[in-house]
Amino acid sequence: MLGRELGEEFRPPGFEDEAAPGWHRESPDDPGRVGFRRRARRRSGAFRQLLEGLLRPPAAIPAPRRGNPDAVVDCAVYTGGARRSDPGQPRQLPYQEAARLARRRRNAFVWLGLHEPDQATMNQIAEVFGLHELIAERAVSSGHRPGVETVGEVTRLVLRAARYVEHDRLTDTSEVVETGDITVLIGPWFAITVRHGAVGPLWAVRQELEKRPDVLRHGPWAVAYAVGSRLVDSYLDVAGHVERDLERLEEESFAVTRSTGIAHIYQLKREMVEFKRAVLPLADPLARLLEGRELPAALRPYLVDVRGRLSRAVDRVAGFDDLLNSILQARLAQISIDQNDDMRKIAAWAAIAAVPTVIAGIYGMNFAVIPGLDSPYGFPGAVAAMFLIGGGLYWRLKRSGWL
Repeated sequence: MLGRELGEEFRPPGFEDEAAPGWHRESPDDPGRVGFRRRARRRSGAFRQLLEGLLRPPAAIPAPRRGNPDAVVDCAVYTGGARRSDPGQPRQLPYQEAARLARRRRNAFVWLGLHEPDQATMNQIAEVFGLHELIAERAVSSGHRPGVETVGEVTRLVLRAARYVEHDRLTDTSEVVETGDITVLIGPWFAITVRHGAVGPLWAVRQELEKRPDVLRHGPWAVAYAVGSRLVDSYLDVAGHVERDLERLEEESFAVTRSTGIAHIYQLKREMVEFKRAVLPLADPLARLLEGRELPAALRPYLVDVRGRLSRAVDRVAGFDDLLNSILQARLAQISIDQNDDMRKIAAWAAIAAVPTVIAGIYGMNFAVIPGLDSPYGFPGAVAAMFLIGGGLYWRLKRSGWL
């Protein structure tokens, strides 16, 4: 059998010459046999297709289209401290048209506001405004540390926004501070603000700045000042709310009836770490802007004021950290004292319970001669001794503060 060629038809023993009774030999060209093979191949192909369909990875579900595909919140051209709005033109211009108008008019600039743009949209904006590819790439992602850098004629200023989250009671899962980030790209004739997250909407900043033409006429750096000023004010606002939370936490920690958990203190400490990451690193970028040459001289007093308010916020946040550590240490000391008090009470009651246990154990021993065992006053005397000695121990331990 092993010596047969692969193309030779296999024939069982006894069927080499003649077919057995009840059997008939079919030739390879028999129509019935050929049809059977075709049906078998079709079934095998269908089964293979079904198996491949089950093993094929699911197709990626396309992301739902956002309501604002271009991520443009607002776009306008400003000239002489006022927003330009020609008759017949919409209040919000396409950024291509706004860039064209700003280049043609002297002392005009574009303020383009974006919210979470994708890479394709940012590439188109970079092409229109002449941004470096690295700046466009970094503007798409979030979570950057506050800082400032200059690439060519464009200055990139990264700020962190913060917002206090209202809550009735501080728990171990409470969110106290919510943060986001804002990137401001300042060029010779444009200012682009890119916001990530739900924190720090800039429509109020735009409206407030449009009411201050004396500041707005200083160009794109006026936008950077307005955004930075609003964010520093939000830091002080969040600090005020957190200070009230700390006061309530301090009152609860030293109250007569207080909770035994400390997880909510750690939660507030974690939230303060996030708040510190937004506030503390901003001091260095502001100092570098004041020392550099990019900032117009007329805006330096405004930025000095922003730095002063930031210093107040930094001092308050640093004080919060020290106060939280003090509250946490005091709470841990209170827990240790409460545990010691509990152990003293347990030991005191164990000593009281040991008196009747010892007396009952002595009289429970199987001795023939025990004082008072045969006396009719033995049992009342033993019980009276238990109460007298136990009562004396209770009075002594209560007087010493163990109970």
